Amino acid sequence: MQYLAILGRKAEISIAELEALFQSVQKIAPSLAIFKSDNPPDITRLGGSLKIAKKLEVAVIEHLSNIPDGKITFGVSDYSKNASPRSAFSEAMKIKKILTRHGRSVRIVTGKDATLSTATSLHNGLSGKNPKKCELIKRGNDWYQVIGVQDIDAYSRRDQARPFRDAKVGMLPPKLAQILINLCGPLKNGATVLDPFCGTGVVLQEALLMGYTAYGTDVNERMIEYSEKNLKHFDFSNFKLAVGDATNYKWTEKIDAVACEGYLGAPMSTPPAEIKLKEQKQICGDIVLGFLKNLSTQIKPNTPVAIAIPAWLREDGTYSRLEIVDEIKNMGYNVNNKSLGGLLYYREGQIVARDIIILRKV
Repeated sequence: MQYLAILGRKAEISIAELEALFQSVQKIAPSLAIFKSDNPPDITRLGGSLKIAKKLEVAVIEHLSNIPDGKITFGVSDYSKNASPRSAFSEAMKIKKILTRHGRSVRIVTGKDATLSTATSLHNGLSGKNPKKCELIKRGNDWYQVIGVQDIDAYSRRDQARPFRDAKVGMLPPKLAQILINLCGPLKNGATVLDPFCGTGVVLQEALLMGYTAYGTDVNERMIEYSEKNLKHFDFSNFKLAVGDATNYKWTEKIDAVACEGYLGAPMSTPPAEIKLKEQKQICGDIVLGFLKNLSTQIKPNTPVAIAIPAWLREDGTYSRLEIVDEIKNMGYNVNNKSLGGLLYYREGQIVARDIIILRKV
């Protein structure tokens, strides 16, 4: 079955996530990708996609006519080449007139743009859960129905509800934690996901929500205490935590995948001077390489690793990355080509970005 994904703000990261999980992924526009899946994708497990829609195999009117009796609420998002708010509204009105002639009661949800925002779709119940409420997507001559909308409120609740936080160690967004896990590829239910820099437990939290077993270590004992309290706050129990330095710790549990954010260096409010940048690169690079060297002796071949490492904003607006790919390869890892400069996660103007590297043990 063919599906359409409305991509998140960092489209290349969203594409990489889809490619790790599904078949025949193809980017067809800056914010759109199509892919194939034998089973309907679960939007709650995809951090990088705003909406997922299924391609309609029949005409739109025929599809809507099969909706059970009662009022139909729908909206149209037009992603066609020359789409406009007018074109989207016009398509919606055509559909409404036909359905009304057939005796159906109809309400149209509209927006200011040619496409409905995630918030508009979510708050109007157009997420595919109610058969009488739907969002239709037009792309040229193809039509899709949305089957899932990213629940931005749920992500906010999970982020803000954690009782123990520490701004000094960074705030990993739950959706990015989900992406890191998914970049490891399809994992069996109950698979053990290791985060060796677990901090306050965001990756562990998302792994548990996705049905995996969580295994977290951190060099800072206070972070382990925070992780434990945060996970227990959400009533999780299927996890193991331990204090340990990722560059020399001996993990005792089976490791099926590794998803983590490494040490990002000192917090910064302005682009660092060259001498400061060189110092931070040395510190962060030593930790990442030390960890990967230690890990390589403890995981089986083909074990996936997705790690976010730092990159620093320069005065010209570009980001300076850790130049450690060759050293990583020499340790016995394959580096996914998507990782080579294309997977930077940051807010506009953010000084320290997250540079996502996808590896597999040879």
